[in-house]
Parts: sequence; C-alpha cells; structure tokens
Amino acid sequence: MCCLLASLALLGPRVAFLVYWLIPYGQLRISRAFNGWVLPLLGLIVLPWTTFIYTLLFPVFGLDWFWIALAVVADLAAFGAGAARRKDASFYRGP
Repeated sequence: MCCLLASLALLGPRVAFLVYWLIPYGQLRISRAFNGWVLPLLGLIVLPWTTFIYTLLFPVFGLDWFWIALAVVADLAAFGAGAARRKDASFYRGP
C-alpha cells in the first residue's frame, strides 16, 4: 500500500490522491481530515501537494508540520515555475 502511494506520487499528487480516495481506508481518513468533499476538491485544484500530504499525515502532531510546510513550498514552486515559463515564452514570440 505504501509503495503504491509512493509510486503514484511520482506521477503527481492529484493521481495519488484520487487512488487514495478510491481505497476504503483512504475514504475514511479523508472524511476524518476534511469533513466533506468540497475542501479536498478545492485543495486538489489549488494546493495538490499540501492536500495530499495533510491527508496522509492526519492527525498532525509535532514534526508533521515540517512535511506540510515542505508541501506548501512545493506547490508555490510549481506556481512560480509555471509563471516563469509563461514569461519566457512571451519573450521569445517576437514582434
């Protein structure tokens, strides 16, 4: 189970979260962590790594916040890389 989630996380947090959501044990943990489906869906759209890590580590104690902070940094880095890529593409278009 753990190796499956680790290999799916390499494909992306959204795919790994979807597979985790389809597993009955995962459904239980997600429902306990978020109390509904709106917040995890919104989290997958905006901050996918943070949502996935928070779900895996729920309930969060002590050094677990380090991993959540690292996931936030990964999400922000993905946004920054996308913006930088768009800026470079507009520079090379020319007149």
